[in-house]
Amino acid sequence: MNSDPVIVGWAHSRFGKSDAPDVEALMAEIGGAALDHAGVTPDSVDFASIGVLNNGFSDQGFEAALLGVVVPGLEHTPAIRTENACATGSAALYTAADFIASGRGRIALVVGAEKMSATSNAKVGDILLSASYRKEEAGVSGGFAGIFAQITQSYFQKNGDRSAEMAMIAAKNHANGVHNPFAHMQRDFGFDFCNTVSEKNPLVAPPLRRTDCSLVSDGAAAIVLADRETAKDLARAISFRARANSNDVFPLSRRDMTAFEGAHRAWTQAKTSSGVDLDALDFVETHDCFTIAEMIEYEAMGLTKRGEGWKAAREGWTRKDGKLPVNPSGGLKSKGHPIGATGVSMHVMAAMQLMGEAGDMQIPNAELGAVFNMGGAAVSNYVSILERVQ
Repeated sequence: MNSDPVIVGWAHSRFGKSDAPDVEALMAEIGGAALDHAGVTPDSVDFASIGVLNNGFSDQGFEAALLGVVVPGLEHTPAIRTENACATGSAALYTAADFIASGRGRIALVVGAEKMSATSNAKVGDILLSASYRKEEAGVSGGFAGIFAQITQSYFQKNGDRSAEMAMIAAKNHANGVHNPFAHMQRDFGFDFCNTVSEKNPLVAPPLRRTDCSLVSDGAAAIVLADRETAKDLARAISFRARANSNDVFPLSRRDMTAFEGAHRAWTQAKTSSGVDLDALDFVETHDCFTIAEMIEYEAMGLTKRGEGWKAAREGWTRKDGKLPVNPSGGLKSKGHPIGATGVSMHVMAAMQLMGEAGDMQIPNAELGAVFNMGGAAVSNYVSILERVQ
């Protein structure tokens, strides 16, 4: 359909500890650059969707209004801010995609950003813990890492100690991240380092080691969407074969915390509506906030049976030369995890692959890819299946 949303351009900052003083400055780095990349002007943008978690990272709220401050020509463009925990960026993207699909406008700008490094570690931990059900989980030791430590412990009780396979996931993603110019940590640590508790790789929340945890990062990413008809006059077009979104029960006490049922539902919906199975995918960008998350996501997407995600890591299925490369960008583990930017970033990484513009990250002849981004402990789940159409 002519109103179907397609990705026509993007921009991405370097993730890490940025000299940019705030979210406003980060947005300034990529807002206009994304429009230039798409080949459109600010006066052609009908809507903007801004993904920022904030929740205490900054005193400045009302981030939707900031876009008109940093991108001349967008002062009067309707804009909205979304927040959906670690899936904030995908929520912003899907909001803009729904706007285009509704026929209300032809071009939309999506921006995801977060400034985290200026906040103390203790406060960062408390802010992130808000993505858990505080009435039951506020006292968990280790903050949000402690939540995933509980998930890991439960997984190990059912399926054996899989610390080594988690280290394989960490090593894989760090090796991939070496080739990502936007990544926070461009260093190949190797399996032995990731698998060994040491002064440089201490336990953060047992059994999670530092190398099992994604990084506290600053960064921003932006995507320009257009309807199919408008995209005909532009240089690039990446379509959504599927967009699926499914929630799961918020309190961990009321579900099997190792099942990621919401993620499984989102994957099932996306595969069904697109007519695409995993065998047809050339790569997946998945939400490895912790290595145990990526392992369970193998199961949720259907790459392995329940309780056997560790086998995919052990057998090398998800390496760049495996049968389904996962996180060729280095994932959140290497690239970093500035909360509001993450979902947008993941879609940018996928779009680069499908356009053959991923440089040393490139999966040869990539034609079909998928993105899985989640909020909280697999509470809000987004799956996009993407393909190049122009």
